[in-house]
Amino acid sequence: MLLLIAMANTVWYLWGREHAVGSGRPVDGSWLDKATDAVLIAAVDMRVYPMFAFLFGYGMVQLYSRQVAAGTSPARARRLLQVRNLWLLALGFAHAALLWMGDVLGAYGVAGLLLVWMFFRRADGTLLAWTAALLGLLLLGTAVSAAGSYVAARTRTAGAAPDTGSFVDPSISLTSYLASVPDRLGQWVYTTLGQGVADLVVPMMILLAFWAGRRRVLENPGDHLPLLRRVAAVCVPLGVLGGLPNALDHVGVLGVPSHAEGFFLFVQLLTGFFGGLGYVALWGLAGHAVTRRRSRLLTAGRPASRAARAGGVLAADGLVAGALQAVGRRSLTCYLLQSVLCAPVLAAWGFGLGQHLTSFTMFLYAVAVWGLTVLFAVGQENRGRPGPAEVLLRRLTYRS
Repeated sequence: MLLLIAMANTVWYLWGREHAVGSGRPVDGSWLDKATDAVLIAAVDMRVYPMFAFLFGYGMVQLYSRQVAAGTSPARARRLLQVRNLWLLALGFAHAALLWMGDVLGAYGVAGLLLVWMFFRRADGTLLAWTAALLGLLLLGTAVSAAGSYVAARTRTAGAAPDTGSFVDPSISLTSYLASVPDRLGQWVYTTLGQGVADLVVPMMILLAFWAGRRRVLENPGDHLPLLRRVAAVCVPLGVLGGLPNALDHVGVLGVPSHAEGFFLFVQLLTGFFGGLGYVALWGLAGHAVTRRRSRLLTAGRPASRAARAGGVLAADGLVAGALQAVGRRSLTCYLLQSVLCAPVLAAWGFGLGQHLTSFTMFLYAVAVWGLTVLFAVGQENRGRPGPAEVLLRRLTYRS
């Protein structure tokens, strides 16, 4: 998840050049840059934050269940959820003010506050019904956008100048750090309300996560394999195929007029919902495979891998699965660490490297940033230390 987030976010650090309206990616570049953009548009862009939203909502159900099982009253457990959501909103504000205008913690905090208040105690059927209703609204918005693009194409004056592409947020390209702060916060408010409420995707994912969390779908994936397989088989192709028109237009295969590219934003929203849901199902199936492998090795009485002899995080599941779990236990810290490794290096108010990178080299930079967070998480795991951001959030939430 965090690797895909790094790939999706770092494109906004490519400042000093024109970006396409429909994709937000640079309009220029080599064939390698275009190929990189096409893959990321179809498989990553606007598919990652819905997946993150689902896991955020699922985590709320886990936290609530643990509290109630430990003897906390349901009312107090819900209050703890709301306190945690408020602090996430505050952390998102600080994250945006200091480093990254595209922070999602604020959006999830706002959505969590609203949805816990309105839906956390509602019946399963109500959760699914509201998800269907919100999906219907998003479908309607996509249809209206398509009609608007068609009318604009038919009525546009022949020979009119094409629309110019969008540019990177000013906070990235400003050379003064202090001047960039209000720009980042302005964009953060827009992102928080837009992603958290208005675009409907985050609320839908959280409502579905409430439903799935009550059934422990991701904690016990072996009991829900038919569901996970169906969701993965249907939603992952929908997500990728839905992004293909935008990707093909970006590389010049379709040649959609610039004034109609805004339609792709709605298509990406709609199909990103399905793509994010499909990725969640894929990770659930991967988790089931890891669990089965662990069970076989424990039954046989031997370690998971040669690397396990060193102990620590690799002891149960080996190099790959063990390292990913170490990151997962520190997902908030690793998410914030991405901004620490990106903003001062790439933004104009820092070293300004983003102006000199391309889509492909920025992709490599994103992978390297994620790799550093993995090394950090594994080191913390082997020392038995949690992530600093997780410690802070727990102390703020529980006050003890």
